[in-house]
Amino acid sequence: MHKINPIEDYRFIIGDETLHRIHQKARKIYGKKVLHINATYIGGGVAEILNSLVPLMNDVGVNAGWRIVHGSPDFFNTTKHIHNGLQGENIHFEDHFKELYISTNSNFSRYTHIHHDCVIIHDPQPLPLIHFFRKQQPWVWRCHVDLSSPHEELWNFLQGYILKYDKVILSHEKYKHKSLPVDYKIIYPAIDPLSPKNMMMPREQALNTLQESDIPMDLPLMTQISRFDKWKDPEGVLEVYKLVRKEVPCRLVLCGNMAADDPEGWKIFDSLKEKAADLIASGEVLLITRDSMLLVSALQQLSTVILQKSIREGFGLTVTEALWKGTPVIGSNTGGIPLQIIDGETGFLVDPADYQGCAKRVVEIIKNPEMAQKFSETGKELVRKNFLITRLLADYLDLVSEMIGTPS
Repeated sequence: MHKINPIEDYRFIIGDETLHRIHQKARKIYGKKVLHINATYIGGGVAEILNSLVPLMNDVGVNAGWRIVHGSPDFFNTTKHIHNGLQGENIHFEDHFKELYISTNSNFSRYTHIHHDCVIIHDPQPLPLIHFFRKQQPWVWRCHVDLSSPHEELWNFLQGYILKYDKVILSHEKYKHKSLPVDYKIIYPAIDPLSPKNMMMPREQALNTLQESDIPMDLPLMTQISRFDKWKDPEGVLEVYKLVRKEVPCRLVLCGNMAADDPEGWKIFDSLKEKAADLIASGEVLLITRDSMLLVSALQQLSTVILQKSIREGFGLTVTEALWKGTPVIGSNTGGIPLQIIDGETGFLVDPADYQGCAKRVVEIIKNPEMAQKFSETGKELVRKNFLITRLLADYLDLVSEMIGTPS
């Protein structure tokens, strides 16, 4: 577990005016009880956000809590199915999936007491919880995935629960489903610049961290850091690498953790391992599943270029993390990535299906250190102004004030 930082520790990053504004926003809701509920304590961007956001809400005077839905492996298989369906996959959402999904939330409600002023539910896993409580406060559904073109039958089923919520929070205007009848608000995700993953390491420490994980630095590193998830397209990254290595010598690193609520990860990892067997044997491709924030930080800091070649993307906090460390990023023109990568200014945007175009951009960055330095400076400043946890804290303080009737 990383150190919990008080709000004052962010002063040298955000400045006095911003810090004072956060305290002003908090004053309106001192002592109010806010509850966050999601599906996992570790692994994935939501858990990382809550690990920083909840302590900061408490630090500025809000009584914030965080609970995790308890579910079986079958439950998480079902919710992964739901996740894929929400992102447009043509799934078969059978009755036994619905029954398990509903019963798990029903069981969880039996030993979960909610006496809070505002409840914030994150993502689809705990969405039905609202059905099993007598509402005495506003409930907010914070959805971190794209709802614009979900599987129709699944959407009709889930909307029965969504209708009970007072507000939906999305990460992008484009993620709104055309028939969403609930009032909604856009809040961008953010990173914690003081977490172990995002603090800059001395170069020698970063080099030692890579050495301890058997990652040599004799060649430029082309790295993608994300779950082993088909929507992140790791097999596409492998194909891009095969094109890049024909032009410049480099090494591919695919690094990702295995979140407890994502049971498909090992299947995708094993498939990738089989397809890249020769390149893995030669040491040109490294597949890493070690769950280490320090390793991720070192990779993002020392890689020559970071990729995020997603087919669909909620927001892409790995892009934010790499930009904050001053590393050039090439990302797909999808989801929240274009909010962070200004093409040709903070990195490059590519069509996720255009392997040749992506490879060309990787080669361009490897061959042009002056361009990489320019991207480094502009990318870091973009994150500082828009995508740090202190801005997210301010947004949530405004949200709670609005929901409980004490608007800013």
